[in-house]
Amino acid sequence: MILQMIIGTVVGGFLGLLYYKLVGCPNGSCPITAKPHRTAIYGAILGFIISSSF
Repeated sequence: MILQMIIGTVVGGFLGLLYYKLVGCPNGSCPITAKPHRTAIYGAILGFIISSSF
């Protein structure tokens, strides 16, 4: 269970960075996707929540 949550958090962070690279926010006015570390943290939190629900 703990390993599943750790993997979910890491994968979520990676997918957050991937989202930043592919979609991102070109003008910098988006509060979440303007900076890569914010997007990675947001993705990691979502990954943790999703992985802990299974």
